[in-house]
Amino acid sequence: MNSPSINQNAPDPLAEIEKRVLWLSTAMIHHANRVRPNPSGLKVGGHQASCASMVSIMTSLWFGQLRSGDRVSVKPHAAPVLHGINYLLGELEESYLTTLREFGGLQSYPSRSKDPDPVDYSTGSVGIGATAPIWGAIARRYVDASLGGAGTGRQYSLVGDAELDEGAVWEAVLDHSVAELGEIVWIVDLNRQSLDRVVPNIAATRLERMFSGAGWQVITVKFGALLESLFTRPGGTALRERILDMPNPEYQRLLRCTADEVRLRLPGDAADADAITSLINDLDDATVLEAIRNLGGHDLDALREAYAQIDDTRPTVIIAYTIKGRGLPTQGHPQNHSSLLTTEQYEILAAELGMDPSKPWERFEADGPSGRICAETAGRLARPKVEHLVPPAVPADIGRTPSGTSTTQAALGRVLLDLSREAPDAAKRVVTLSPDVSSTTNLAGWLNKVGVWSPNERHNWFADDAETIMHWREKPTGQHMELGIAETNLVGLMGELGATWSRWGQPLFPIGVMYDPFIERALEPWSYGIYAGGQSIMVGTPSGVTLAAEGGAHQSIKTPSIGLEQPGCVSFEPAFAVDVEWTLLDSIGRLGRPDGSSSYLRLSTRPVDQALAAVPTDPAARERRRRQVVAGAYTLRHNPDPAITLVGMGATVTETLVAAERLGEQGISADVVCVTSPGLLFEALQSRRGLADGPSWILDQVFPSSRSAPMVTVLDGHPHTLAFLTGINNVPGAALGVSRFGQVGSLEDVYRYHGLDSDSIVRAALDLTS
Repeated sequence: MNSPSINQNAPDPLAEIEKRVLWLSTAMIHHANRVRPNPSGLKVGGHQASCASMVSIMTSLWFGQLRSGDRVSVKPHAAPVLHGINYLLGELEESYLTTLREFGGLQSYPSRSKDPDPVDYSTGSVGIGATAPIWGAIARRYVDASLGGAGTGRQYSLVGDAELDEGAVWEAVLDHSVAELGEIVWIVDLNRQSLDRVVPNIAATRLERMFSGAGWQVITVKFGALLESLFTRPGGTALRERILDMPNPEYQRLLRCTADEVRLRLPGDAADADAITSLINDLDDATVLEAIRNLGGHDLDALREAYAQIDDTRPTVIIAYTIKGRGLPTQGHPQNHSSLLTTEQYEILAAELGMDPSKPWERFEADGPSGRICAETAGRLARPKVEHLVPPAVPADIGRTPSGTSTTQAALGRVLLDLSREAPDAAKRVVTLSPDVSSTTNLAGWLNKVGVWSPNERHNWFADDAETIMHWREKPTGQHMELGIAETNLVGLMGELGATWSRWGQPLFPIGVMYDPFIERALEPWSYGIYAGGQSIMVGTPSGVTLAAEGGAHQSIKTPSIGLEQPGCVSFEPAFAVDVEWTLLDSIGRLGRPDGSSSYLRLSTRPVDQALAAVPTDPAARERRRRQVVAGAYTLRHNPDPAITLVGMGATVTETLVAAERLGEQGISADVVCVTSPGLLFEALQSRRGLADGPSWILDQVFPSSRSAPMVTVLDGHPHTLAFLTGINNVPGAALGVSRFGQVGSLEDVYRYHGLDSDSIVRAALDLTS
């Protein structure tokens, strides 16, 4: 069945742009799948129906509503619509329109870092793109209040209704700070379809109540002008109630019907069915078919009216009723999510839209009404080029040599306070974040000094309470942010704070702190933030089975390998407080620049004698140690003729040193190497083998072939993380670590259970040397 085109008879030149955007998005996907050679035969894909669902919304938004300071997160499957609009605005060259999903071409989903045209937010993973503008709004406010220059503007999210199934969306909507962010506008594409089916129970009224309960303004755009006019006629009230009460699948089925079938099915069997029958029997076939498709999300005037109602004192959600595939032969089909038009259907669509399939990429005449709108819109949305400010210098070494017994977790807060004294310009750009664990991760001192961020200043009612140790002073310039127990929100905000260098030319240094066992919960959105150019530091603490008394539920096992494997990220697991200082400062120095990167520090609450670090007193030797620490490893104990190399990381270095002493008592000399970054060591090894471009000098200094010996590696995490080290010099090895769920108990009992105790290290060394 061939459907009528969108607003075909509308005099508004915006309707011509709307049709052209529909054509361009459809044609890009058609070319990628039906025209471009595909020697492999693998599916290319694209989402013509999902694009068509958004065409009216995006056309009305870009060409009638947006201002240059506004930013928009586009739902992933509508990427071709965004590219089509950018093309009409002169922001994308024609040559790219044939490159959708091609290597080096237009990306499958909007990408800030990889697409050649303007993209405000990278999307692609369900739910992440929806919430990103919330965190973008906070980042913009923070930059403007603390540093200036971020301007103003709304933050729009174009959200597919199926994305609202993602729980993280509601974690963000419900956060207490969000209700004060009036620049946030979500537009929900309520097409009632997911990938596989028509969703039976999506109810706009329920969504309205949920958003309203969170303090949002709710605007619902249900019907277009044609239906609204029919509702005023005799029988119109019954027609309206029938459509509103109709189950989603039943309504979707009407979209696949002829006019006669609609007349038969639409009235239903209620008491007022006859009134509906009388009303629609007076309409011609074309009007019947157009009326059943005349939803508000495809009516430009209805959308304009919705935008005019936005209240900028609180977040707004516009729930727009739409049809998946609107204007295409596949509209309303329950499995149209990934379906592609046939060549015949494509040519019929071209005829309906007045396009030439052999010349699919035509722009409007510059002096025509639609061409003038495109030119005016391009001028209105033009943004000045962002000048990247060079981040302030971060010291490499503050000079502290910790003594006594301490933990790497406790060192975190001390380093931040030291930084605020030694390098205030750099410290001013530090923003710490935590999910309701500020006090238990040793951030209290830092928090007391810099205050807590809030959209508006709030009175601290405990300021005069002498027994209150941590002071919760909330203000727009506070440098600590807390989002409640919602790790995905935390890393989403980290990503946007870490992208301010590219948005407004103002680099920030975001440092998120959470319990290491929950890193995996937040990993996917954090990884996506890194992919999108957000540079941040994740601190996981406390970590591992060293957290013995908490039991297996709170003991992280896989996180060391996460740090090793995460692209765009350098991971560190320092053993001593001075290592924390050096690695944290190095990590901060990587942030806020075009060639920057993120970092992950895995810290522990295990008390360690800081004298074991044996920090050199000679300045040159100290600097050599520091460089080795930030390059991935250093030699902690050196023997003239080692028979075994013991390699420890993080909290297990204490047991590694004890094992070395015990082996020495048996006449077996051991070198002890402290690894701080398995990822950097692996990259060095790859570079030595010609598989990467980084430096490899650290291997020559810490693992020289002249001192090669059998190797025992040990860490509080999965043993494969360090197992590759034996391949540096191709020596026999034993990899000790944690490969099963943890147990509750004393540290000694838990270490013995997992084979991390000094007895286990000694036995492994004897096995290799006997």
